[in-house]
Amino acid sequence: MYQNDGAFTADGGSMSIESTAELMEEHAGEVYTRNLVPGETVYSEGLHDVDGTEYRRWNPNRSKLGAAIHNGLPRLPLGPETETLYLGAASGTTPSHVSDLSPDGMVYGVEYAPAVIRDLLSLAEKRTNLAPILGDARDPHSYAGLLGRVDVIVQDVAQPDQVSIAAKNAERFLRDDGYVLLAVKARSISSTKSAENVLAEQTEKLEDIFDIMWKSRLEPYEHDHMFYLLQQ
Repeated sequence: MYQNDGAFTADGGSMSIESTAELMEEHAGEVYTRNLVPGETVYSEGLHDVDGTEYRRWNPNRSKLGAAIHNGLPRLPLGPETETLYLGAASGTTPSHVSDLSPDGMVYGVEYAPAVIRDLLSLAEKRTNLAPILGDARDPHSYAGLLGRVDVIVQDVAQPDQVSIAAKNAERFLRDDGYVLLAVKARSISSTKSAENVLAEQTEKLEDIFDIMWKSRLEPYEHDHMFYLLQQ
């Protein structure tokens, strides 16, 4: 049984839906989110109907947060009204699932590449709880006027200073007792050191800033990554 704020996944041979459960698991181990825009897909993911409600498959090969869930993430702090800052939103694959999980909240998606954010803007036309921001996650003050404090930060950026980026954004935007869901890519930090050494170094840095609630490598879905559930 997997628990998140306002949703759950049921193990066993059938699907179970309870209350406003946006997240669930099929007997085959697949994870789904309730589709905020029924009939629409974002990245050609599979759709599944349960008693007239449509769900989208959360592909762990396309989403590091999805991979973390498959690898045992014990808590997903995303509820119906959660305010989330998503750093490295790209074209919106994972932000779209976060959007599904927080239909009455807001997802602020920061993306640096103008060519990529066009896809995010198109996605936001139908997902009104998604706010694309063209900005550099390394400089949170540059977009500080566009949002206030948030409950959760999700970060997936391929930069050498990934821990520093998380720390600066948490200091500026994260509410007390808020959570950070952080994917660290070793090869973006060093191409010469072993991934194990790089990730161990990043873990030590994080321990000086956050409480590490959980961490896990993302194999077999992603190589040379570590995913963290952090709290201030």
